[in-house]
Amino acid sequence: MASSSAIRGTRVGSGPARPLERCEPAPRRTVTYWCANGHSVDRPMAVDATPPATWDCPRCGLPAGRDAQNPPGRPRTEPYKSHLAYVKERRSDADGAAILAEALAKLRQRRGEL
Repeated sequence: MASSSAIRGTRVGSGPARPLERCEPAPRRTVTYWCANGHSVDRPMAVDATPPATWDCPRCGLPAGRDAQNPPGRPRTEPYKSHLAYVKERRSDADGAAILAEALAKLRQRRGEL
């Protein structure tokens, strides 16, 4: 006895068998972006959609803009900062000393040293 499968002849993730009979595609237009390396990227978008200001270039990964004569520059990469570096940006040395003194006073009070 052969087993039967309800999804025989189709693949996983496939769409409807006849999409043109079931729906009408949205009207589209092509939007072109240029990166700093001179690559052009053509992206089809819906006519009523607002295109984004930048798009990542699939060839080099740089941001691409809609102006061919003035493409966006390379993004500035931030160096790695430790947790201590971020804390030092928010607090001055005097603030740190005051917080440390307050914490030590609470600790000594709990221990009964005062």
